[in-house]
Amino acid sequence: MSAVLAAVPQQASADAWDLPLWGEWLNGRLDPHWRAGEWDAETNVFTGSVDNPFTAAHVCRVVRCTAKVESFNSYCSACDHHRLKRKEQDRGDFAETHQPGLRHVSKEIGQTRFTLAPLSSTVRTEILYALQQRDQLDVILVPARVRYLTAKLPTGLRSLFDLGPEFSASLDKLRSATLRGLMDQLVRARTEHEGSDPTSGDIWDCHLVGLLAGKGREYRATTGTIDFTGLRQTWLREVAKEYGRQVRPTVLELRFTVQAASIASTGLASRPWGDTPGKLQLADMSTVVDAFRTAINPRTGRPYGDSHCKALLGHWRRFLDRARLLGLMDQVPGTFALSPAFHQIGRTREDSEDELGRAIPEHVIAQLDEYLHLIGTSYERGGWTSGDYAQMYAAYYRIVRDTGRRPEEAARLRRGCVQRVDGKPTLIYDNLKRRRYGRRLPITEATARHIEAWEKTLSGLPVRDLAKEWLFPAPGQNRTRRGHMSAHHFSAKIFRTWVNRIPALLGEELDDQGSPVPLDRSEIIVYGLRHAYAQRHADAGVPVDHLRELMDHREIDTTMGYFKVSLERKRKAVETIAPLSTDRHGHSRGFSDALAYEGQTVAVPYGGCSEPSNVKAGGQHCRIRFQCAGCDFYRPDPSYLPALEQQITELRADKEAALAMGAADWVIRNFDDQIAGYDKSRGQMRNTLDQLPEHERTAVEEAARELRKARSAAAFVSLESLKIRSGT
Repeated sequence: MSAVLAAVPQQASADAWDLPLWGEWLNGRLDPHWRAGEWDAETNVFTGSVDNPFTAAHVCRVVRCTAKVESFNSYCSACDHHRLKRKEQDRGDFAETHQPGLRHVSKEIGQTRFTLAPLSSTVRTEILYALQQRDQLDVILVPARVRYLTAKLPTGLRSLFDLGPEFSASLDKLRSATLRGLMDQLVRARTEHEGSDPTSGDIWDCHLVGLLAGKGREYRATTGTIDFTGLRQTWLREVAKEYGRQVRPTVLELRFTVQAASIASTGLASRPWGDTPGKLQLADMSTVVDAFRTAINPRTGRPYGDSHCKALLGHWRRFLDRARLLGLMDQVPGTFALSPAFHQIGRTREDSEDELGRAIPEHVIAQLDEYLHLIGTSYERGGWTSGDYAQMYAAYYRIVRDTGRRPEEAARLRRGCVQRVDGKPTLIYDNLKRRRYGRRLPITEATARHIEAWEKTLSGLPVRDLAKEWLFPAPGQNRTRRGHMSAHHFSAKIFRTWVNRIPALLGEELDDQGSPVPLDRSEIIVYGLRHAYAQRHADAGVPVDHLRELMDHREIDTTMGYFKVSLERKRKAVETIAPLSTDRHGHSRGFSDALAYEGQTVAVPYGGCSEPSNVKAGGQHCRIRFQCAGCDFYRPDPSYLPALEQQITELRADKEAALAMGAADWVIRNFDDQIAGYDKSRGQMRNTLDQLPEHERTAVEEAARELRKARSAAAFVSLESLKIRSGT
């Protein structure tokens, strides 16, 4: 609470100001009809109604009990005592059969009632005003917390502003949060009462300014600041502040605007007339745009990606347009403007795997799946157990993992989102980013079963009316503006806690002893599951136009980025494997680089072929097809070992069948010669691998897997088998 009081422009104590005037000012802003039926202005007593969804007042879960409780679908203390005493933990039996006593009901009424009668008139008015203001924010009123707080207030308290930090420290977490919420409203009111301008300084307190939090968050921000000090030029800083006063954008939008203006300010600082707005020209704007192109992310120390640079430039463009429309830049020449002909941010940097990938590697996803039983929370409320929440979070994780939808899109799935078309399951979702609704995505039966299993469990759980349409209802009761679970809540809290709880997560890199290096857990983010979904399909050779549809991308260039990552992985794998190629006699025929490996050979079933006409024909011009072991152009490498072993096994089986059929001797000899030839190549490569240090052998085996995956993608693969990974 001390941080809130520190925002008051004058001395926080009530000693230095006129309390009666303050109380009269507040009283004139009270709604006399506030919560009719709950608030009694004559007795100053509040009694919560179970019919008001914005009051934490509910009837006990026991059918025959009329006691009121704070939490939805929970037991009153007396019934809960009997439940625990009788050890009847079943969800339905106790609530249906228990017969409560006649005397315990009256003891529970305090859960939903509080009185302000013992308080001074000023304190009473302050609390009423703050509660009414919180009603406008759709914050649920919890009578039990207000009752506890008012009972703890010092006797003779003249104003809540007289409370010191030690009082807040004496409260538990929930009551301290209640007091902080009340003080947020009173500090803003006092600023208005004294005529102070919370936007006069270069650092604005969000809870005083009163801007909405952000798009889709239709409530005033109560925390954080907006810092204009990064704008070096006085004229630009004042224009940005006046822009905030007149346009009153959301806090999130204003922060992006200030960030964009700060980058522009850095560019202007290098110009001779940066501090003189009347002399700015087109060349100055070109320098500003260059500053956007090279902007550095202060958190990572690396340049922003092109898409983020474009987004920031868009905020700068909108800021300039609106500022001129409002007459805030009349002193700036019209030549200081963004020109589509000169000021475009193109793809100045190739997308790297880090920028595009952030994809969680498949072997890491496998480790996450192994520890999925650790996901969850100890939170229990409203008839939901910690196990219920764990099942919901596990279902959400599986959906993002297996469908590649954005976390926000998965969080907003509705019940009944799985439909079947010709017997095959389809997911119905909304593309929120591009405002395309009712989209359809083919999914596997395994994923559909996971969704339907959670939906069946959900149908037996108590859910508020506001959240009944959502597949993932918001946990807790104070989520009246959004009935569904927040993707940010899952990402920042549930997912992060779960990942940190896993005993060990190993990456792909090896240490000096050849052991896997622990993975940096901060790199594992929920959005990485969407990237992994896309990368999985790109690696499997799904056509780019089909992957674009699966990802619901607007630009095909975005989809192509995943194929570039696949090509980069293949190139690195070739560089590792190429030096290990041999001929049919087992002699080393390694290639000096990846270009020679791919340019001078063509992949055939059991190895590479270097015969020029066959290479030119893409492997379709061989005169002794499928008898590679007898050809001097044969160039096997370790990536073909599984194919060699399979071929040897099949040849031996065919030989036995030929013997049983009484085939000619030359047929049997042909089988023997082929088996010997392939076995010689296999043995030579096995010996080569066994002689390598363990960490090098591991790298070769991983590169071999990557090449086999790339080769299989070149063949026809059923798209149905590639749409998602197998669910767990």
